[in-house]
Amino acid sequence: MTEYSRRGLALTVQQAAQIVEHARAARPAEACGLLGGRDGRVETVYPLPNTEQSPVRYLAEPQAQVDAMLKIEERGNELVGIYHSHVNAPAHPSPRDVSMAAYPDAVHLIVSLTDGRPPVLGGSRIREGEIEEVDVVVERPERIAS
Repeated sequence: MTEYSRRGLALTVQQAAQIVEHARAARPAEACGLLGGRDGRVETVYPLPNTEQSPVRYLAEPQAQVDAMLKIEERGNELVGIYHSHVNAPAHPSPRDVSMAAYPDAVHLIVSLTDGRPPVLGGSRIREGEIEEVDVVVERPERIAS
């Protein structure tokens, strides 16, 4: 297990921008998606449709989620993260997020889009109803390649 897989999640500036743009485009509803990679490093972002179309909850469209999981596996990757946005709440799991958490090894990345403030990315692991905050590191591509 590498440093990132123990502590949190590493993604590039471009990946972070892609996630934030997806969150902004989905407003007023929450956005959601999966993150494929290895050892806590994101390699591919998979935006998914939110069937709830709600500003306070999300549910990934089931077939799109299955398709993304198959692509992650085909690439030889693993599910390193699940992301969604909070339209007007902190980048911290809500009670509903905790109750819906089904992948204890994946980082739950939340994008907070509170009006008038820059987007905030927060990461947590959720195991058996317990929240453990983890680091989210946004790196330039040359740092990741080394």
